[in-house]
Amino acid sequence: MAEAQALADREPSEKEIRLVIGASSAGTIFEWYDFFIYGTLAYILKDAFYATDNETLGLLLVWSTFAVGFAFRPLGAILFGFLGDRLGRKYTFLVTVTLMGIATAGVGLIPTIDTIGVAAPIIVILLRILQGLALGGEYGGAAIYVSEHAPPEKRGFYTSFIQASVVGGFVLSIIVVLACRFLIPAEAFEKWGWRVPFLLSIILLGISLWMRLKLSESPVFQAMKEAGETAGNPFVESFTYPGNR
Repeated sequence: MAEAQALADREPSEKEIRLVIGASSAGTIFEWYDFFIYGTLAYILKDAFYATDNETLGLLLVWSTFAVGFAFRPLGAILFGFLGDRLGRKYTFLVTVTLMGIATAGVGLIPTIDTIGVAAPIIVILLRILQGLALGGEYGGAAIYVSEHAPPEKRGFYTSFIQASVVGGFVLSIIVVLACRFLIPAEAFEKWGWRVPFLLSIILLGISLWMRLKLSESPVFQAMKEAGETAGNPFVESFTYPGNR
């Protein structure tokens, strides 16, 4: 028990804190980029995945699919929150970023509706569900991971970098799309160039994994594991734990 408490009370070095904040924030920015890039390219995706001559209807279908990802975020938070409390924060970090990267790159590889018919929008919806699950687990998990490394008096400041990652991901998606539009001729961009921002996710995934594999497990979780105090059913305990009532 004393060893477990020592783990929880250990003060991370400045270098370790910088790595934790940097890897967590960068990975979360990349995940928000993956999530937002679909909406940024909505004006092209309506023609690629939805066969309709009505431009307004096409955009509504694209935005409805975009909303599917948001709808599944709470479920992702529950699922990966459960895994994070049972198996560890670092483990879920790697799973969520990998799931998001694969799902995003997958959108860039889907044949258009002219090629495979109605299967195209169905696959897009399934991949958006996976993106929503991944982001739901990533966002809360990153905030918890950073807060468990931070000293009590700086937890708010350190976790604010995770909150700022939402804007960072959105801005990055716009920059990448504008760069692709500038570098790729307009006709080519509408035919195949729009896939490039999605496929870029493979590179971002590699960077995220490289950074996060350098991270150590949360000292708080290590202490709980050493003391045998990891949650049996995290979802139920979040409602029944006396301090949460």
